Amino acid sequence: MMKTKFHRSLRRKTDEGFTLIEVMIAIVVMAVGLLAVIASFATAIAATQSAEEDLIARQKVLDAFESIYTARNAQQIPFLSVANVSNGGIFLDGPQPLKCAGPDGLVGTADDVVCTTQAGANCPGVGAECMVLPGNDGILGTGDDMIMSLGNFTRTIAISPVQLPGGAGVNQNMVAVTITVNYTKAGIPARSFTANGLISSYH
Repeated sequence: MMKTKFHRSLRRKTDEGFTLIEVMIAIVVMAVGLLAVIASFATAIAATQSAEEDLIARQKVLDAFESIYTARNAQQIPFLSVANVSNGGIFLDGPQPLKCAGPDGLVGTADDVVCTTQAGANCPGVGAECMVLPGNDGILGTGDDMIMSLGNFTRTIAISPVQLPGGAGVNQNMVAVTITVNYTKAGIPARSFTANGLISSYH
């Protein structure tokens, strides 16, 4: 009889399961983990959707910097012209559409022109730059190529004086240039890329 009682009490202990509180805690922990995984997927998808535009924005910032450096090095423009219009220079104030460089070879100035495609047609939209992308066949230069307008991009070129150390005034031989490219795209918040640099009168 003693043996039978011992087996019954042992069976009762092994048949015990989780309490309701333990199950609820496990569900909450799993839900938090799943939400974190879903959020990371959403972030990855959003980054993939804007990857092409991010690359274009970075490149347009670098192109503008390079054109200013080249104009300075080639003495295409005098150093005093490397300023915004509001300060007596040639670069337009505020955000500007990504139009093509005019006769001065610089973007962001008053003589910028409407961009054209390789076929010679004006780019769609506001005349901003456009790019030819491969169509469904994935091959560039075939009949199903698509034209992507950069009308949703703007570029701001801000040029400011550089102060001498110790508050000794303005450095007459150097300016600080900040170039920002902004763009909007449906389904994602507006994005911007900025680069800063210094340009001296020496080349």
